Amino acid sequence: MRMVFRWFGEGNDTVSLDQIRQIPGVEGIVWALHDSPAGEEWPMDRILNIRDQADRVGLHLDVVESVNVHEDIKLGLPTRDQYISNYIRTIEKLAQVSVKVICYNFMPVFDWVRTNLYKELEDGSTALFFEKAKTTDVDPSELVRTIINNGELSMPGWEPERLAHLASLFELYRGITEDDLWRNLGYFLDAIIPVAERNGIQMAIHPDDPPWPIFGLPRIMTSQANLRRFLRLHDSPANGITLCSGSLGANPNNDILSMIHEFKDRIPFTHIRNVRVFDNGDFIETSHRSQDGTVDIAGIVKAYHDEGFRGYCRPDHGRHIWGEKCRPGYGLYDRALGIMYLWGAWDALERVRLQGEKRNPS
Repeated sequence: MRMVFRWFGEGNDTVSLDQIRQIPGVEGIVWALHDSPAGEEWPMDRILNIRDQADRVGLHLDVVESVNVHEDIKLGLPTRDQYISNYIRTIEKLAQVSVKVICYNFMPVFDWVRTNLYKELEDGSTALFFEKAKTTDVDPSELVRTIINNGELSMPGWEPERLAHLASLFELYRGITEDDLWRNLGYFLDAIIPVAERNGIQMAIHPDDPPWPIFGLPRIMTSQANLRRFLRLHDSPANGITLCSGSLGANPNNDILSMIHEFKDRIPFTHIRNVRVFDNGDFIETSHRSQDGTVDIAGIVKAYHDEGFRGYCRPDHGRHIWGEKCRPGYGLYDRALGIMYLWGAWDALERVRLQGEKRNPS
């Protein structure tokens, strides 16, 4: 397991590279050009600037999250080929700085969805919260205002320029079905997977967050069956999954341990985080500790260890603790605690393995 840490760039993150490199076992950053609009080709000089910053502190930039997919591609509009060409050129540029994995998603209009960015937990910390009723009884523009007006820091997947045209986006998606979205995703993969193969890059789609339709918009990366269907679209090592335990775990019917065992060879990147799911469908993000949520984090680590996982892992959203002022979900303290919980579980399993080898040498 190779531990990495998401970083949003100088001037756009309260966490510094110097702080990240002090977290035990972290070897690289998960990065992107977050202010680059979806669909635009990434400038090489800016990519090189990030590489130089990472090199200065001895961190690699093997994993990019995300090269966002333009809505015209998801919608299957005639203009999609232009944006796919831009995407391909970005893949080729990222290969030049030794990027190994590109995480992306195929969620219409909204990326991840939460209704409260600072819901208080019993211990006084706050965390990202999803109230299911607010996605059925509320105008989506109200949710947009909640997310993008939270402070000076940008929110990944919630680009104000794109969401300013929310009404027209919803109109474009009127009548778009899950089957349409599958066809448009297949068209996109047909274009990019051969390019990724040639450049030694694994594309890793992120599950929908949460894993069900929102505001009447279709979502398809929601379950084990759908992930299986996705992988069959291109039976290539370059066509993979970012297995996110928090996204998929919001639906208690999802068996994440089974997914790890089935898709083990197609998971180049994993997000490990915990959520507490309530009977009414609400959920709140918690510490990474298994007992604090509904997701069996210790079991997930064991499943990866049993499968000899050698891909990239990052702790996902953390709580906001100890008075830290940070981007919602992306502070230093709780994510660093999460890393140490994951390493503790992994190291204990590794110790048992090594002791077994000593007792039973081959």
